[in-house]
Amino acid sequence: MHGGALTGWLLMALCAVSGAYCLLRARSGTPQERRTARSEALMGFGMAAMAVPAAVLSPPDWAWAVYAVLFGVAALRALLPALRGGHHLHHLVGSLAMVYMAVAMAPAVTGSGGGGHAGHGAAAGAGGIPLLTGALLVYYAFYVLGSAGRLLPGTVLATAGGRGPGGFGGGTDGRPELTTACRLTMGIGMFAMLLTL
Repeated sequence: MHGGALTGWLLMALCAVSGAYCLLRARSGTPQERRTARSEALMGFGMAAMAVPAAVLSPPDWAWAVYAVLFGVAALRALLPALRGGHHLHHLVGSLAMVYMAVAMAPAVTGSGGGGHAGHGAAAGAGGIPLLTGALLVYYAFYVLGSAGRLLPGTVLATAGGRGPGGFGGGTDGRPELTTACRLTMGIGMFAMLLTL
């Protein structure tokens, strides 16, 4: 990540652990819960891959197109369930944000000439559309605050039976606080990645 390799490594580790936990969650539950967990695992692993420090691994130019296509397909898959409401709207926003970041970080768009990986390119400057980046930052700031509020003592028990308002709840996997913490971690990671644009 922009600002140091240590930040990139920490973000990569947090997102990878969150993705792994989501894969574990995908092994049980209702079909809807498994689908949600798989979507969150894809997001976690995708964010981890984007957060690898560029000094260690500068992805090939075509990698950004792969990210954009992969998360574009994920956005299409989340579209119909998102229209019905619930946490899938967040998955749609997250997938579209990943497409946006992949396009904004692509070398052809940023003009960095070689791997604008996670906004690292020294010549990349500000990427993306400032108004859209700002709107996504505001969305993720509220998402993180809402998720963090669900982890306060007493609120985890209140949401253990299902999702809280706005899709910030913990789910019904028997460990709602871990699910909420996983979502909080990925929300913070997305906010940090958007800051690098």
